[in-house]
Amino acid sequence: MRDGEDHLADAIASLETQTDADFEVLAVDDGSTDATREILEDWARRDRRVRVHAQPAAGIVPALEQARSAARGRYLARMDADDVCEPSRVERQRGFMDADPSLVLCGTGVRYFPRRAVRDGARRYEAWLNEPLGTEELEREIFVECPLPHPTFFMRAAAISVVGGYHDPGWAEDYDLALRLWEAGGRLGRVPDVLLRWREGDRRLHRSDPRYSPEAFVRCKVHYLRRTLLRGRHGAVIWGAGPVGKAFARALLAAGSRVLAFVEVDPRKIGQNVHGAPVLETRGGLSLRECLHIAAVGQPGVRSELRDLLRSHGLRELQDFVTVA
Repeated sequence: MRDGEDHLADAIASLETQTDADFEVLAVDDGSTDATREILEDWARRDRRVRVHAQPAAGIVPALEQARSAARGRYLARMDADDVCEPSRVERQRGFMDADPSLVLCGTGVRYFPRRAVRDGARRYEAWLNEPLGTEELEREIFVECPLPHPTFFMRAAAISVVGGYHDPGWAEDYDLALRLWEAGGRLGRVPDVLLRWREGDRRLHRSDPRYSPEAFVRCKVHYLRRTLLRGRHGAVIWGAGPVGKAFARALLAAGSRVLAFVEVDPRKIGQNVHGAPVLETRGGLSLRECLHIAAVGQPGVRSELRDLLRSHGLRELQDFVTVA
């Protein structure tokens, strides 16, 4: 955390009132210039569970790795200095993970606050994050967006160690970790209730850091598609020649993958060439096999329709096709 004095008291209070008190707190001060370190050290003096680590301003990934290296528990939980946990968060997530040893990471529902600062896009994202999805549904959404909010991560420490902890590859560190866990065969889950209040505001890294830009997210998805679902395939067929599909095509081509075709329902686009690939109608797209079909559309309703269409023609999700956004 860095310069978190304005809201740190609320975050601390939410941890002090947890119904499951059996945890340690690794609080990393990442070069704060305000009273953050003093607040943390005062907390540590009155609570033996708290250990404070200070480092020169280095960013979120070094701070996360500093905490991970010092942690002693078999689970790791994430939280930011300006967020607020519901009292049962630790108890619910620990019980959820204990009940299913196949899970390596779970999250919870979230609610952005203060509501007056929450824009329409964030409200739509919040609603998507809070859909009651099980493990299989979460995994099918993993190339749409990270389906678990980072401040709600509750992880098996051993599984995180196996994949090498947090990295800084030039895109979002939480999404990168979730994709590496999935790639390694780990399963994801979510407690279906809102157990964290996620503070909204212009200071969030997602507002200013290029690692969280739309272009960076597409590069991240393409990187892991090439390492997983695209391996051994002749190339990609992209369903949708709109902005999302074109962005994926550019990233795929830049990374060295082949784009075999686009598939469209808009008759004005059929027969054109986009980034060197023909735009086909639906029947022509379905005739292409030995490739990965990428449903690249932005609207959730259209994604569902494409899923149904591809499944109805014998294509298997997360094997023969994937949905992205």
